[in-house]
Amino acid sequence: MKRNIVNIDEHKCDGCGLCVSACAEGAIQLVNGKAKLVSEIYCDGLGACLGECPQGAITIEERDASAFDEKAVHKHLEKLAAKPKKEKHQHSGCPGMVAMSLSNKDKNSSSPAKRLDSELSQWPVQMHLVPPVAPYWDNADLLICADCVPFAFPNFHSELLKGKKLLIACPKLDDTEPYLEKLTTIFKENDIKSITVARMEVPCCGGIVMIAQRALQDSGKKIPFSTVIVGIRGEILDGK
Repeated sequence: MKRNIVNIDEHKCDGCGLCVSACAEGAIQLVNGKAKLVSEIYCDGLGACLGECPQGAITIEERDASAFDEKAVHKHLEKLAAKPKKEKHQHSGCPGMVAMSLSNKDKNSSSPAKRLDSELSQWPVQMHLVPPVAPYWDNADLLICADCVPFAFPNFHSELLKGKKLLIACPKLDDTEPYLEKLTTIFKENDIKSITVARMEVPCCGGIVMIAQRALQDSGKKIPFSTVIVGIRGEILDGK
């Protein structure tokens, strides 16, 4: 039979998972880091997931498809609800994209004086890869950092990153179009305590500040916001 049903463009999908939670029937799941329609009979074709996709990867098309089966949906949702929580949210894509919290409890307190411990407390950190909703964003002090800053500023971990959750990006070389939407979602859907944007002194690096400011405005939230400017010789020129 011909009917409306969702179509997912795998090339556009970045695996953010927003469509998964938007589908009340559980018809969409992440498979190998991409959103997939797991069964035609679970999709009612109404398209509640369309507005949640930041990449525009989901459309509604009319084609031959199996009929929507409400009874099968109920059984499917019961199976999903019965799965252990860690299994239900298991990431099956690239291991480097798995969201995780990192503990600092196992740091060696007797490390040599010249050795510096990492203050990184979550993964991933690249703006394209970070999930818009994750437990570690709640009540977090957020550091949005141009990716040259850690190389230029020698005390990056101890003076900038310590106690903060990190997102990195290059406003000049990256495809920054999705960043505004992702940051807006992070600010809107999580309880962020503060936002610090660290950028290099070069003019092209200013874009990361503008994106973060615009995202904060679009989120409708009032979150303390500050900017740190790092010189190419490694000194802090402004902020902090």
